[in-house]
Amino acid sequence: MKIAFGSDHAGYEDPPPYYKPDLVDFIEAHGHQVLDCGTTGPEAVDYPDFANAVCLQILAGEAERGVLLCGTGIGVAMSANRHKKIRAAVCTSVQMARLSREHNDANVLCIGRRVLSLDECHAIILAWLEEPASTKERHKRRVSKMG
Repeated sequence: MKIAFGSDHAGYEDPPPYYKPDLVDFIEAHGHQVLDCGTTGPEAVDYPDFANAVCLQILAGEAERGVLLCGTGIGVAMSANRHKKIRAAVCTSVQMARLSREHNDANVLCIGRRVLSLDECHAIILAWLEEPASTKERHKRRVSKMG
């Protein structure tokens, strides 16, 4: 699967290891192709720019899903959800990741560097990548109402 990945400067916050490069490597190690939508270092940047870049890759059909990283996951989720057909979910647990896929067919996962350990991010991403969207009519109906 092609995954668009974007992060603001939180992906390169000290102390190392830096989350963004580690998470990109983690996703690739699980057999997925990553489209890097930035940023590439610790200089302060604006998270909406990277959320928009990830969403545009999905909407153009260049990526199937996206992962966004900022300090909490909240800012990138708010930015991503401004796009029609994007269903971005902030997830802080494996259960939230699974349910965001199963019930809501989330196509963008939003996670926070300042609220999750790297191991928690790995587990959340893996659960989110592996969980299929529900085929139950009630879930499909609800997702269709989101546009």
